[in-house]
Amino acid sequence: MWIRVQIAAMVYLMVQAVMFGIGVVLVLGTPLADMAMTLLPWVVATTAVLSIPISWMIAPRLQAEYWRAKGLKSDIISGPNFESPF
Repeated sequence: MWIRVQIAAMVYLMVQAVMFGIGVVLVLGTPLADMAMTLLPWVVATTAVLSIPISWMIAPRLQAEYWRAKGLKSDIISGPNFESPF
């Protein structure tokens, strides 16, 4: 469990950055730009909160233990497993 928390903490920063970028583009790239001073703090708070469960769901997929338990080497999300010739 502690490993999952550590991985989720590292993933959280990346997930939050991507979600914040999407939120900023949605606010500033649409007619909502007139209300940007009001909406951007909401974008920051919303992405900070929503990134927690998303990073918690992503964290186990980054552990080899997850794949060994499923008996798989990869899936459609992680991509095909190319065996190294070495």
